[in-house]
Amino acid sequence: MKENSLLSIIGNTPLVQLNKLFANNRGIKIYAKLELLNPGGSAKDRSAARIIQKAWEEGLIGPGSVIIESSSGNMAISLAAICSYLDMTFISVIDPKTTQQNIRIMRTYGAKVELVTEADSETGEFLPARLNRVKQLLANIPGSYWPNQYANENNYLSHYEGTMREVMEELGHVDYIVGGVSTCGTMLGCAQYVRDYKLPTQIVAVDAAGSVILGGMNGNRKFPGLGAGIVPPFGQSKFMDRAIKVADCDMVAGCRMLVAKESILAGPSSGAVIHAMRSIENELPDEAVCVVIIHDRGERYMDTVYNEEWVERQFGAASPL
Repeated sequence: MKENSLLSIIGNTPLVQLNKLFANNRGIKIYAKLELLNPGGSAKDRSAARIIQKAWEEGLIGPGSVIIESSSGNMAISLAAICSYLDMTFISVIDPKTTQQNIRIMRTYGAKVELVTEADSETGEFLPARLNRVKQLLANIPGSYWPNQYANENNYLSHYEGTMREVMEELGHVDYIVGGVSTCGTMLGCAQYVRDYKLPTQIVAVDAAGSVILGGMNGNRKFPGLGAGIVPPFGQSKFMDRAIKVADCDMVAGCRMLVAKESILAGPSSGAVIHAMRSIENELPDEAVCVVIIHDRGERYMDTVYNEEWVERQFGAASPL
């Protein structure tokens, strides 16, 4: 891959201390890892870039290849941008929950969109139906390639060698790292790094209420990118020290607090992480050093999270705002 290219500037995102949102007199420091400053706007740039780069190096893909993935948002946007740069075609398999804003961004990068309109008959979830459609397309398009973000080890390795390594190199010591789960790649990569280097860091995984990744019953979820109706392969083993589930309305509240106090405009998965961090703030020991992962940009959610009318329709007049 070329130096000084789109791929070369992915990662090495900054850490900023959230002095206003988490002001305290106990010496606790809480930093935000700003993954939203990746060129594609999210942490998914890391996994998309590593998966594609490794497949390219192995001769599995090249200019003119067709890349097919199931994604409703950030991974699709990252793959769309990277495939466009590398002269490959990208097909994103989506479902009706995918926002129009994300679809517009994908198509702006030249991606093709394949819409699955019916959920899986056994689970009632769209993810299995989307994965089945991916397999159908792979069978019908010679030489096509499936990155398989749900089970490709390069997903979590991008965070092992990138996200967590960067955090430790900058801070030296971290007591807690808090981040959201969907494929579980981000937090699994962080957890594996902590284990391998025998660090005292506690891994706090944040899931959406209504998701089954961290246990519990499947339910309605209003936002893509956090949680799932089935447990992904990376979530099959318990890699976290603590699990916290966050309701949709609390994700909105977390986003609003983050932008009001710190002027950081982020998406609902980041709002969930902020809410989770606040929920355990009083339990933290004095002088604790914590990192929250800010997964993606908020501009993609102006029609939902940051739209007063939408929030009122979803959560009622007694909204979290």
